[in-house]
Amino acid sequence: MTMYDVVIIGGGVVGCSIARELSRFQVRTALLEQCAEVGFGTSKTNSGIIHAGHHSPPGTLKGMLVVRGNELYDRLQKELGFSFRRIGELVVAQSQEEIEILEHLKQQGVEKGVPGLEIWDQKRLLREEPNLSHTLLSALHAPSAGVINPYELAFALIENAEKNGVVLKVDSPVEKIEYQKDRLVLHTPTKKLATRFVLNCAGVFSDKIAQMVGLNDFVILPRKGEEYMLDKRLQGLVRRLIFPVPTKQSKGTLIIPTYDGTIMVGPTAQDTFDRYDVSTTYEGAKQVFEAVKKICPSISERDTITEFAGLRAVSNTNDFIIGTTAVKGFINVAGIQSPGLTAAPAIAEYVCDILENEGLELIKKPDFKPHIPKVSHFGNLSVAEQKRLIEENASYAKVICRCELVTEAEINHAIDHGARTLDGIKFRTRAGMGRCQGGFCAARCMNILAGHTGQAIHQITKRGSGSWIVTKMENHQHPKTGKEV
Repeated sequence: MTMYDVVIIGGGVVGCSIARELSRFQVRTALLEQCAEVGFGTSKTNSGIIHAGHHSPPGTLKGMLVVRGNELYDRLQKELGFSFRRIGELVVAQSQEEIEILEHLKQQGVEKGVPGLEIWDQKRLLREEPNLSHTLLSALHAPSAGVINPYELAFALIENAEKNGVVLKVDSPVEKIEYQKDRLVLHTPTKKLATRFVLNCAGVFSDKIAQMVGLNDFVILPRKGEEYMLDKRLQGLVRRLIFPVPTKQSKGTLIIPTYDGTIMVGPTAQDTFDRYDVSTTYEGAKQVFEAVKKICPSISERDTITEFAGLRAVSNTNDFIIGTTAVKGFINVAGIQSPGLTAAPAIAEYVCDILENEGLELIKKPDFKPHIPKVSHFGNLSVAEQKRLIEENASYAKVICRCELVTEAEINHAIDHGARTLDGIKFRTRAGMGRCQGGFCAARCMNILAGHTGQAIHQITKRGSGSWIVTKMENHQHPKTGKEV
């Protein structure tokens, strides 16, 4: 049984952020993820927004960590090379009462140190975003808000963490936790791990993990959010993140210009008891498009190319739950809903402080490597840069995904850097994210993955165990000739 200093349960953006932060130190760290790859839970269905920080009230962990998290993204992006752009956000007011809420949000943001907040009048708003409804009265502009691909961030964080000594174990759900003397023993389907500290970053299952050590002091109440991705022809319809005035339950239904150019609308906010329900619904689509059309009339449900849903890990405290517990060595990092993606780098710092206060010695590694190579997407390069790559590697000339112009070289790179499923390739390269949604490239990606991993084609899955794509062909006798076919 291997002994660690820290075992992290959960490979979402928060768990991977903590793993990467701990990899700076001489600490034996492992991360356990129940899925086939990291980032395959809530993180892959996240809206991908780096919030400015004015939405979260002061006096909460959300409010304390969101602005610091936002600040850390510039350095993180330089080190890890993931897609990130500060495009700014607008909270738009549709009535006089909502204008007063904008003033409150601005003051709240100023108190927390959110930079550059401005109230725009109607004339300025429509000059900057002419495709928005002319009935909008005003907006709060926050220039520090941005967009990323959250799954890309998770992959980059864990790749760098592994490079610096963190042990990653996928397909490893935690089934049982025992307390033995001064250590915690975690049982997975294949092995046991002993550790001084457990970090419970299990998202919508974090209350279930806490119950394994006898803790029942919080409950996760999953909240489903449906999102709808629109055709790339709408690129540029809006240039900034567009928010309605928030409600007590959520930040509302948004218009999101993603990093890669597509427009995304959503999410809904439906409380559910089902921790596996990621279905989309007619009612959800109706709700989303009715809301966004009031803000941007040009948006139509007819432009939808795909839809998906994710579950927010909302706690009964409605705040992050980060801290020590009555069980020595067991630390919760739970209830991480929005703005959890933004706050993730700051959460990692905060958790390291907690571990140090609990007696874990954090000695910096003299050979810590903060960088991984930046991945260039062929379709985003100039013709001259594309020609140069093709001259260096002929597989850049072989287009696998026509919609997003993804090449064989990029598929190979994704597999070399951890992709083991069709979704793993998709989220690293965008192959399958275009208008045809994999109709052209899925089989090609599967063949390349099978060749790399030595698997048969029927063993390749979409996202891990149980998500088969094709079945094994069996030989049968022809009814007339008797020959095997």
